[in-house]
Amino acid sequence: MRKLVLIVVMLCFTGVADVRAQRYDRGFDLKSSTFVEKGTWMIGGQVAYSTHSNDNYRFLIIEDINSNGYRFTVSPMVGYAISDNMALGVRFAYGRNKLHVEQANLNIADININVKDYYTLSHDFTGMVVYRNYIPLGSSKRFALFNETQLAVGIGQAKLINGRDINSVVGTYEESLSLKLGLNPGLIAFVNDHLAVEVNVGMLGLQYNSIDQIHNQVYTGSREATQINFKVNIFSIGFGLAYYL
Repeated sequence: MRKLVLIVVMLCFTGVADVRAQRYDRGFDLKSSTFVEKGTWMIGGQVAYSTHSNDNYRFLIIEDINSNGYRFTVSPMVGYAISDNMALGVRFAYGRNKLHVEQANLNIADININVKDYYTLSHDFTGMVVYRNYIPLGSSKRFALFNETQLAVGIGQAKLINGRDINSVVGTYEESLSLKLGLNPGLIAFVNDHLAVEVNVGMLGLQYNSIDQIHNQVYTGSREATQINFKVNIFSIGFGLAYYL
């Protein structure tokens, strides 16, 4: 009788252990389903363009905002699958920003600051080494999650001018250098056997910025900043296309 009870208790513990093992099987075994085969080449990129315009807009203590501008970015990528569901590649990015503030008034108590004809124009170039790993959704060959880890180096230039002539030599000119280590998780869906649509969200891990500026071709200044941030940035959602060979 004692032996029978002992056997029953052992079977119960074994059953609980099996249930816990099944319960905590997250399905991250990449070998269980091959979404991107070793030796696959991928070519793709992202393009984004946005504009904005304000007409007598008010934001908190800033009144009578009249402004317009745009942001344009393009980011081609080439990658190679070094193993099933794992790929290495390079990505290049170019971005251009323009902002023209025709008028804006800042009112604090008896202090009134008026800004007119303020221009800022900037562009930047970034080169990245990327590593991607894919997690298929079940046994699907069409849908998968992915994470793209990026190591990036970027340079940029910007000019800030007070006046109507955007080509004026009077103003503040900046040159920047940036280093980034970032995470970009996303979702991929194949439209056919080779063409895929991708959506990703930027999650910045670590960034360093260095900016040198000269004002009116006389006065110089500099700024350095380091940022560690693992927040999800919903404003950096990217849409792109990729072709898998």
